[in-house]
Amino acid sequence: MTDRQYADGIVPGRLSPEHYSHNFADMHPPLDRHEALVEADRCYFCYDAPCMHACPTSIDIPLFIREIATGNALGAAKTIFDQNILGGMCARVCPTETLCEEVCVREEAEGKPVKIGQLQRFATDAAMMAGKQFYERQAPTGKRVAVVGAGPAGLACAHRLAMHGHDVTIYEARPKAGGLNEYGIAAYKTPLDFAQHEVDYVTAIGGVEIVNGKALGRDFSLSQLAAEHDAVFLGMGLAGVNALRAEGEEADGVGNAVDYIATLRQAKDLSELPIGRRVVVIGGGMTAIDAAIQSRLLGAEEVTICYRRGREHMNASVYEQDLAASKGVIIRHWLQPKRVNVEDGRVTGIELEYTRLVDGRLEGAGETLTLRVDQVFKAIGQSFEAGALNGSGAAIAIEGGRIRVDGEGRTSLPKVWAGGDCIAGGDDLTVSAVAQGRDAAESIHQALMG
Repeated sequence: MTDRQYADGIVPGRLSPEHYSHNFADMHPPLDRHEALVEADRCYFCYDAPCMHACPTSIDIPLFIREIATGNALGAAKTIFDQNILGGMCARVCPTETLCEEVCVREEAEGKPVKIGQLQRFATDAAMMAGKQFYERQAPTGKRVAVVGAGPAGLACAHRLAMHGHDVTIYEARPKAGGLNEYGIAAYKTPLDFAQHEVDYVTAIGGVEIVNGKALGRDFSLSQLAAEHDAVFLGMGLAGVNALRAEGEEADGVGNAVDYIATLRQAKDLSELPIGRRVVVIGGGMTAIDAAIQSRLLGAEEVTICYRRGREHMNASVYEQDLAASKGVIIRHWLQPKRVNVEDGRVTGIELEYTRLVDGRLEGAGETLTLRVDQVFKAIGQSFEAGALNGSGAAIAIEGGRIRVDGEGRTSLPKVWAGGDCIAGGDDLTVSAVAQGRDAAESIHQALMG
């Protein structure tokens, strides 16, 4: 490829419509009935199931697989939804390879675990496609709860509170509900607007109102919510994006991977989404993997992930790293950004410094490498913007840059709980956010009912 052929820069429409359709089709087609029965038959139905203990929402995995094996897909779905009302999305995006499937006895014995995630999808899809609702609202309690954020934590909390008879209002800053499920998941993992179908399914229980376009700190304060409601749950996730701290990072062509993924998720026509020929993604987590793979799928010819530590240190699982490699993404380790090269205001390259560990501390090795690129994505983590929480009334306690909570999700303020990515000690997983929202709802219910 010559320099002249790279002169196009960041442009849309690098592929044909057929390529876009093929590239962003469902990465894992669902199991049909026969495939599900065969896969369910592989389960040993362990008495002390390690898979169940590895699940953050504690789904009774052996039970729901047995229900599938006996032809009771709807019963399996209820077993899943009892613990995880967003089980459909988690079946698609949960890193099962490092959770339930990693500890599967079949994995230990054969290196091939039961496909728990795909079986979970089989069951939950059956219920959602049939419109089967398993839960009814209890008698109204007259209690009103505000939920900030319509992401996994907020939706799980709202559903459980509504089930107990409380009236819930979810305040969501974005135009659509769903949080990262709607805006932050790779498009090939959840095609066909699944995130919105799941929101509709969850809120069909009744008693849940979603108000979009309303942000904490801009349209209302935490003290106002606490004064107007019997309880408040904070589940707004992470809004800040960490900087590269590299010279020239404000140049055109340097952007946040999170924002780009959100734009891609909302695009009606992928051929209108600009992408460079040579793309570099800085980071080592799932956002970096998703941004890199989707750059390739959009038509980028060379995509490189640069991570400051080794392969074993990456937050992205080995499975996801291998998936990126299978799509043609190059992953380079022990490199950190030092300078973005700019010409006429646009990025033309990135200078990276080799790194090493010395006595457990990462430091630059003094040697540099320059890659010629026309687009750079920052995927080096998000931060919690705590400013919106305070400024009116008592300040909420912060730990490690996020909200401090106890084992039930209670914050330092009366009447206020929190869960999901915004709390200290979170692992930034959809399934963990669901568990925290669910458990906080139970704690709120107990507090409201005395």
